[in-house]
Amino acid sequence: MSTELIPILALAVMFVAATLLPVNMGALGFVAAFFVGTLAVGMSSDDIIGGFPAELFLTLVGITYLFAIAQNNGTVDLLVRGAVRLVGGRVALIPWVMFGITGVLTSIGALGPAAVAIIAPIALGFAARYKINALLMGMMVIHGAQAGGFSPISIYGVTVNNIASKAGLVSSPLALFLGSLFFNAAIGVLLFIFLGGRDLLGRSVHDEHHHDDDGSVGGASAAPTRLRGHGATTTTAPTQTVTAESSPPLATAVRAITFDQVLTLIGLGALAIFSLVLDLDVGFVSMTVAVVLALASPKAQKGAIAQISWSTVLLIGGVLTFVGVLQEAGTVEYVGDAVASLGLPLLVALLLCYIGAIVSAFASSTAILGATIPLAVPFLLSGNIGAVGVIVALSVSSTIVDVSPFSTNGALVLANAQDVDRDRFYKQILKYSALVTLVGPLVAWAIFVLPGWL
Repeated sequence: MSTELIPILALAVMFVAATLLPVNMGALGFVAAFFVGTLAVGMSSDDIIGGFPAELFLTLVGITYLFAIAQNNGTVDLLVRGAVRLVGGRVALIPWVMFGITGVLTSIGALGPAAVAIIAPIALGFAARYKINALLMGMMVIHGAQAGGFSPISIYGVTVNNIASKAGLVSSPLALFLGSLFFNAAIGVLLFIFLGGRDLLGRSVHDEHHHDDDGSVGGASAAPTRLRGHGATTTTAPTQTVTAESSPPLATAVRAITFDQVLTLIGLGALAIFSLVLDLDVGFVSMTVAVVLALASPKAQKGAIAQISWSTVLLIGGVLTFVGVLQEAGTVEYVGDAVASLGLPLLVALLLCYIGAIVSAFASSTAILGATIPLAVPFLLSGNIGAVGVIVALSVSSTIVDVSPFSTNGALVLANAQDVDRDRFYKQILKYSALVTLVGPLVAWAIFVLPGWL
């Protein structure tokens, strides 16, 4: 068996083992990286460890640590109440607010993971509070980031347009931007329909049982109801009739803002400014803000370290370390060259869309865009197929899969989910990302490439 195919076989074995056995796939990834890297690829241990996603590790730990502190001191609840007020208490509009906010952030130049890192914890906190499907909320945030991700001044947009320009290809920055925008918006509509969005229509925080000042359901004497996943115990409130008239809704209840909350809000503002505007690393900035908050108010950070999603960190770290071995083995280039040599423009475009989607589900979307579009240059220059449509299809296919739990965006959603069975939620994200990877490139190809050929 050729060296390029061995990592693919190992990856398949990892998926099967992690599905059938209660073993963290990240742990399997580290083991596979060690054996495949040393025995099949000839890498040293230092080279293998060099593939560890240190930047993503820091981002996951820093963001979840920061928002654990914000959760503990009530700042997340404060932000949730603000979101409710923004839409007049209409619960059904909140997923679209989150979609729009992340889209605006990425369209003006923010990195997708940075925007998702800031918005996802707030969105998922709201989902937990108002019983909105966590998968719906998390995916709306990610697709919102991708919807704005190809504006002419965004990272993705600049990358793709520069590659096309240097290769001498006909391109359209506007078509690229609008193509991604409407494609992701259409996915958002489908998510809203099939993941419980229709049940949210007509719902208002004013019509439901409301939360008192300590976050519990009902009046002051009611005990909180908690859902914590496997083996969770549910505590129900004492028998009491609560109406909209007898208990103020969370969205409108007036509460004193504490010093810790003010400091946390300043910290979150600093995170947005330094990471989105000044383009500093979101992991370092979030960790710095978290440590400052911990030093300023030690009680607020009590237990926050334990709330970091360590299982997710292990999962992502192990899998992406193995992906580094896969790339070192030349597997991506091997498959891409084999596809490009087929010589059938429509088929090559479709297969390149799938290669971009599959690889990008585990690796950097920006890097994959930089690899797949050059692979398409030779047959695009031949003029046998529309370059603009292929570029848009490749771009969309390579980024919609950022919902994968192995990508930065998907990992952030998984790590920040609240009041869910994390193993079950991980499998839900994995199934959804598999569906997107299977269907998304075909649909993008049919919409953007096929009409130009016909």
